Amino acid sequence: MSLDRIALILVIVGALNWLLVGLFSFDLVATIFGGQTALLSRAIYTIIGIAGIYAITLFTKERA
Repeated sequence: MSLDRIALILVIVGALNWLLVGLFSFDLVATIFGGQTALLSRAIYTIIGIAGIYAITLFTKERA
C-alpha cells in the first residue's frame, strides 16, 4: 500500500471523527484511546494531522 493511500485513509478517518463530533458531540478517537488528553489519543490526532498535511501534496502530483 502506498504512502498516498495510507495518508488518504487517515484523512478519511479524521474527517469521519470530525463528522461525529459535529453531529453528535462524540469523539470516537477519544472514546477508543482513553480521552482527548491521553497520550495515545494525542498520538493518533498527531498522526492524522501529519497525514492531512502530507495529503496537500496530492494536489500537485500527476495521475498515471
